Amino acid sequence: MAGVAKVYRDYEALALPPQISDLPVSVVVLDRDDRLLRAFTSQDEKWRLPVELDNVDPLYLKMLLSFEDKRFYQHSGIDVRALLRSVLQSIQSGRIVSGGSTLTMQVARLLDEKPTKSLKRKYQQFLKAVQLEDTFSKDDILQVYLLRAPFGGNIEGVRAASLTWFGKEPTRLTPAEAALLVALPQSPETRRPDRSPENARVARNRVLARAVSAGVLSKDVADSAAVEPVRTRRFAMPILAAHESRHIRFRTPQKTVHRLTLDRDLQIRMENMARRKISAYPAPISMAIVVADHQDGEILASVGAPDLLDDSRAGHVDMTRAIRSPGSTLKPFIYGLAFEEGIGVPESLIVDRPTEIGGYQPANFDKAYQGTVTLREALQLSLNTPAIQLLDAVGPARLLARLKRAGIRPVLERGAAPGLAIGLGGLGLSLRDLTQAYSALARGGEPVLLSICRGECGQVSEALNSARVLSDKAAWHVGDILSELPQSSGEAVSQVAYKTGTAYGFRDAWAVGYDGRYVAAIWIGRPDGSPVPGETGSSAAVPLLLEVFQKLGPERVPLPEAPASVSALSAAPVPIALQYARVQKRISRRNGADELRITFPPDGAEMDLGLLQNGNDQAPEVPLVVKVSGGKQPYSLLINGSPQKTNGFDNQFVWRAETVGFTNVTVLDADGRSARVAVELK
Repeated sequence: MAGVAKVYRDYEALALPPQISDLPVSVVVLDRDDRLLRAFTSQDEKWRLPVELDNVDPLYLKMLLSFEDKRFYQHSGIDVRALLRSVLQSIQSGRIVSGGSTLTMQVARLLDEKPTKSLKRKYQQFLKAVQLEDTFSKDDILQVYLLRAPFGGNIEGVRAASLTWFGKEPTRLTPAEAALLVALPQSPETRRPDRSPENARVARNRVLARAVSAGVLSKDVADSAAVEPVRTRRFAMPILAAHESRHIRFRTPQKTVHRLTLDRDLQIRMENMARRKISAYPAPISMAIVVADHQDGEILASVGAPDLLDDSRAGHVDMTRAIRSPGSTLKPFIYGLAFEEGIGVPESLIVDRPTEIGGYQPANFDKAYQGTVTLREALQLSLNTPAIQLLDAVGPARLLARLKRAGIRPVLERGAAPGLAIGLGGLGLSLRDLTQAYSALARGGEPVLLSICRGECGQVSEALNSARVLSDKAAWHVGDILSELPQSSGEAVSQVAYKTGTAYGFRDAWAVGYDGRYVAAIWIGRPDGSPVPGETGSSAAVPLLLEVFQKLGPERVPLPEAPASVSALSAAPVPIALQYARVQKRISRRNGADELRITFPPDGAEMDLGLLQNGNDQAPEVPLVVKVSGGKQPYSLLINGSPQKTNGFDNQFVWRAETVGFTNVTVLDADGRSARVAVELK
């Protein structure tokens, strides 16, 4: 009786086993269908991924129990029959033939994390096994084994092992794979497939033979599995949506399972495309992509950089959230406001010419002007001066207010009031912001809050009010105009409305587009904000955007039908009052009849350009600037009476001096008036 009492006291003195939910596990990030996007090592630096019994192949469980613990569901933690059999076999053969440990006893050892070679430790393990059986169900105990069993190195648990050795989840395993996972925990370091493939093969085949004797496998199936080679290289843990995974982990560090709205298959396609396309660009040029379903506001793919680990391209920087100049991508909202306010209709005319408004002098990207065009043509050609004339009519503050209705917060210089420059990219937005704004455009002007979390994930965002970004009529007109831009050849991509943007100095190339369901946005540039000469949204980003839509499926969801108010007026001629857009008639000083003057260089200036340092009168080709005001464009520039090749609609010319000495600079305007200065080059 004293012995029984001591055992009872020892049992009572044991610390209670931890709850399964308290065991340290790897943080995992899952997609919309609970498929693994990324995993992080646990706090003790182990790959120990959460796992449920329902997500493990039943064949593996049958083979595990047949090999390790046939009477698992009958005993109470200690299988006396197995222990006696083990002792008798060991006495008869003079060596240990089979162990008597149950799965419950193995779980006790795994939780204790101490060796059990001494009789005292084995005794404590027996008591701990009984305590586990008293505390948890059989399935709970089995789940702990699946979570904590060692598989070599820092790999613990059947899920981490399956991903590492087979590159897949353990939901469906071949007999050979299941047998290897049963065999590895017996001696995880000596049987590691990457270090001792022969040991791993022998141990695996021993499990297969036991499965045949237990009736789990037929002999033919086991023989076929036994000849399969053992893979000797580990698979890397998946790192999909690396930036979003990192962001969500640090935003809610207390959670171990994060569920996102991303689609794993689409995310893989987008990341593969980004890596393939960026290889054509020299470092440090990078790329970012966002794809969302604007019907429900869920983000389906997000690529912050082609490769998180590529330091040459600053891969750690999430360019979907970086604040950059959006270039011309906001022009559709300017035109939408103009349509909504009755300033014009798509077929209204507007004059594209050099313009000055309150000291602001916008110029077209190619420095050329188209003259009189329709608003439809002006938006499709992304002309700057018509857009600024319309923005002047609707007001920059109103444009900002409408963007805020879409759920974004544009960044202006501290204390700066919104000016006309915002229409050409004079503010800061992220790729995520543009996707959000265009989602509203795609929904007929109705805003939607984009999200990337399923359930609670610590996301802090302002609820959208019910105010529309644009009227349905105005939004439809904009979409109709943008859908007429060039599309990919063939029928793979059609019915996509899109707009490009190129930030000042070629710093950012953008393309944003949508169909009846999806919205996608592309950014290309240098993360440090340096220029990428020659790269524009049209040349660099549009082909990628159209390829994104191809990867969304062979058929496009059609854009919305025209509202009834538009359909009724579509065949009617443009009203006389709207034949020209109702913008303020402005005449640029550069086009006026005021006095033609050369404002720089001043007459008689001596310009010391360091040309004689080499001891001769021959000058290198040094660029000099000539600035003009007044007169009537186009201008002509003459140097010492010789005409120079220039853009006649600029008020600033650059020419290159070829010799030192006195030089005559003459400018002629369209009416034949002239201005002249003489300078001495030294």
